[in-house]
Amino acid sequence: MTLQDIPKIKHTTSNNFFLLCGPCAIEGEDMALRIAEKVITITNKLEIPYIFKGSFKKANRSRIDSFTGIGDEKALKILKKVSDTFDVPTVTDIHEISDATLAAQYVDVLQIPAFLVRQTDLVVAAAKTGKVVNLKKGQFMSPEAMKHAVQKVKDAGSDKAWITDRGTMFGYQDMIVDFRGIPTMRQYAPTVLDVTHSLQQPNQSAGVTGGRPDMIETIARAGIVNNVDGLFIETHFDPANAKSDGANMLHLDNLEKLLTNLVAIRKTVQPL
Repeated sequence: MTLQDIPKIKHTTSNNFFLLCGPCAIEGEDMALRIAEKVITITNKLEIPYIFKGSFKKANRSRIDSFTGIGDEKALKILKKVSDTFDVPTVTDIHEISDATLAAQYVDVLQIPAFLVRQTDLVVAAAKTGKVVNLKKGQFMSPEAMKHAVQKVKDAGSDKAWITDRGTMFGYQDMIVDFRGIPTMRQYAPTVLDVTHSLQQPNQSAGVTGGRPDMIETIARAGIVNNVDGLFIETHFDPANAKSDGANMLHLDNLEKLLTNLVAIRKTVQPL
């Protein structure tokens, strides 16, 4: 697939990495529009192809009392409003077969969560909508195994897929990024590095995932140097009070400096 397969995407001739960025979950209309407006201002300035990211629901939660969403259609309509307001494509994750048809009415890219990327029926349902499919590599999977997930999309009649690496389990409570996997997965499809989720510290005794946001720039820089096609970064203007994944999100105020540095690195290493 190419970036031109994604409706509304801009700056496709800038030779930059593309960016999936936004809050972990849609918490309300005002917060989504506020974050989108800020990120779009930055990405237009830096000529970065951009897709707004937000989960319409959070099905993979450690505890039953964790935030799961504001209502499926309510959140999806907010994603559609972001797209219509700013003329930008959107991506959200799906968890059940029925989610594919529903979400496809509102967003441009359907994301298969890492825990579910081996669920054949879910991957096929996403592919059959005709939308671009973002396949997140399972924390428990090798890079080589992702060729089968890509093949499922192709066998369902679509070639519009990419892979996102979100790190690999390291012991019980940490994640690592094995950068050897980037060139491997790029053989199968365009490959994105999920910077913020790869810095999670899951399975904490309190049932709330921890994280290392202080390492965001370190991991992102390494991804650019290793020729990832895109980056995935979750951001929020108040991570400490975000309803999901606040422990590993980037503060919105820090996004412009980070992306400016990454664009400079890209321009340096891309000709090599």
